[in-house]
Amino acid sequence: MSFVAINPASEEELVRLDAHTANEIDAKLDVATAAFDKWSRVPVSERIHYVERCAELLEGEVPVIAQLMTREMGKTFASAKGEVARCASIMRYYVEHAPALLETDTISTSGSRSGVRYEPLGVILAIMPWNFPLWQIFRFLAPTLMAGNAAFVKHAPNVPGCAQYVEGLFIRAGFPRGVVTNIFAEVESIPGIISDPRIAGVTLTGSESAGRAVGELAGRNLKKCVLELGGSDAFIVGASADLDLTVPMAVTARVQNNGQACIAAKRFIVVRSRADEFIERFTRGMADVPMGDPMDPYTVLGPLATKAQLQLLSDQVASSVRDGAVVRTGGEAPAGVGYYYPATVLTDVPEASRAGREELFGPVAVVHVVDNLAAAIELANATPWGLGASIWSEDHNEIDAAIAAIDVGMVFANAIVVSMAELPFGGTKNSGIGRELAQYGVREFTNVKSFYVA
Repeated sequence: MSFVAINPASEEELVRLDAHTANEIDAKLDVATAAFDKWSRVPVSERIHYVERCAELLEGEVPVIAQLMTREMGKTFASAKGEVARCASIMRYYVEHAPALLETDTISTSGSRSGVRYEPLGVILAIMPWNFPLWQIFRFLAPTLMAGNAAFVKHAPNVPGCAQYVEGLFIRAGFPRGVVTNIFAEVESIPGIISDPRIAGVTLTGSESAGRAVGELAGRNLKKCVLELGGSDAFIVGASADLDLTVPMAVTARVQNNGQACIAAKRFIVVRSRADEFIERFTRGMADVPMGDPMDPYTVLGPLATKAQLQLLSDQVASSVRDGAVVRTGGEAPAGVGYYYPATVLTDVPEASRAGREELFGPVAVVHVVDNLAAAIELANATPWGLGASIWSEDHNEIDAAIAAIDVGMVFANAIVVSMAELPFGGTKNSGIGRELAQYGVREFTNVKSFYVA
């Protein structure tokens, strides 16, 4: 197997790298194990200096790594620069907060001293996706390294340059070699890596099918795992929604990262009293989204990341239209070079169609019309996924009702769902298990050790 980067805007092959052999992976795991033993002994008060140095390097190299991301997976250059900045910010968040979050908790009991310690587990295997080739890794690395673990990173095969950059960054920041290790591993080698006793836990961000496979392997080997999987997030438009705010944010929520985000709004559920106006304005906004060269500062929508993604999305839309869905705008890939798909709005989507039951990982919005908020919440919950959702309303009772009733890991009101350092990130149902970010993320891969002194 080769790890191949193809520029999705030009279809030009950028680089082709061979996968590491079993012996090479074994040797790298030996180095990572030794690095963990060294790194875990570094006090948290000293770890923060290494992590801060990483943030400084990132901030000084924004254009370089942003261009690499754009070339390898097609996100707009402006979006890529923002992603690099967010990676630096998450490092700085844990520099500031990790010492307190990892401090021993004192608990009053009948003993003279008792409490809870948070101790690192070891080398954590991270299986990462291509859609946010830096942010997904740093969202895991910042808290996990601050906790004293080492990371064994298997990145997506279409972003090998980003994978190599991350490993080199931590070496340049002074981390012991092996604390962050990049491996070009074939899918067939993953079961053996997870079952290896030198691996203490595993985290995966990816598809539901991949999550099931990794979760089963982790469970069979009695290892902690965090799974951040797919989503079909609801964007609920209530009767009192301010459409001047809601419509532009609806467009952004659907086309962000070229529509390839697990927390992008995908199902737009609108109460009937606002449906006609919302659909008309939303369709016009989606039709006006500038699509083109992701390096162009005026481009909002770049290409999909791979030819396979383009084919899948095209098939999903075409199949749904045959089943009765109505295309309000978009709906067909343009001829020419690049994996482009226009911002698309579908209405009257049958529940049994592919657009009605599958996650659409691209800039295609499905709009549903319902009678009231209760029906909107019921439809929002009528999905196997439960990652995030947003409610757009000026009525605080409606907002509170939605926050309480929607079965997801994250509910945002009058704002699109984003990952924030201060709040835990993760979902329910088929969207995964475990949490990233905030205090929960820094403690996920720790031994929560109780102690009691009589």
